[in-house]
Amino acid sequence: MDMPVNVPVDHPDADTEWNDILRKHGVIPEKPPSPTPMIEEALTQARELAHEHRLESKDLDELDELEDEEDEDFLNSYRQKRMNELTEIRHASVYGQVYPVQKPEYSKEVTDESQKTWVLVLLTSSSGMNTESRVLTECWRELATKWGDLKFCQMAANLCIEGYPDKNTPTVLIYREGNIRKQIVTLAELAGPKTGVRDLEKVLLGLGALQHGDPRLKRKDEEEEVDEADKPKRSIRDASKTKGASVEDGSDSDWD
Repeated sequence: MDMPVNVPVDHPDADTEWNDILRKHGVIPEKPPSPTPMIEEALTQARELAHEHRLESKDLDELDELEDEEDEDFLNSYRQKRMNELTEIRHASVYGQVYPVQKPEYSKEVTDESQKTWVLVLLTSSSGMNTESRVLTECWRELATKWGDLKFCQMAANLCIEGYPDKNTPTVLIYREGNIRKQIVTLAELAGPKTGVRDLEKVLLGLGALQHGDPRLKRKDEEEEVDEADKPKRSIRDASKTKGASVEDGSDSDWD
């Protein structure tokens, strides 16, 4: 059947009898398949995957709390996985302290060592430790203990670089495979004097020195917040009663 050259055409994707005739004779292309089934299949797969990996972020204590909700074998497989991860962490934690470094040994203790792991060097104030240097020194100790598979070093800035301006301290140099991967000069790009361990962990996560999902990333302060929320609140009246009782029984009072 010959079709006229100029024929009226509905919207090419419309489900009309006329379009069916035109498709049959090759005047317009076949209607593309609806994406709906593919989208629904992708969503179903995503839901199944999320359900399958629903325990990935749980630590051992959280897994224990799910004993009445999850299949025992499935739960035990994750317990074993968590225990294996903790064992690997313990074996990899060969440092676990802050290492003081001198200039003659810098290449060996920092540059060469960064071939094995990430090495972080803290250059502190040379003139009596400025406030930010003191803040970061405290963070450095906590980080070194927490992340024993990374090496944390520390030295006075002027002993590392002659004439290094004190105003540029603290300075952090982060090494991997013999190269400086990041440099932080003062705490201005972090949280200033309020900088904490979590701020530095975010930097290390961004570099790939830490991995998302590591059980050590669980925030200690979040746990403390939960503990505080569980504590019963005392009213002013309760406090007054307690104060009155302490005065009456002759015990010491903070209000004396």
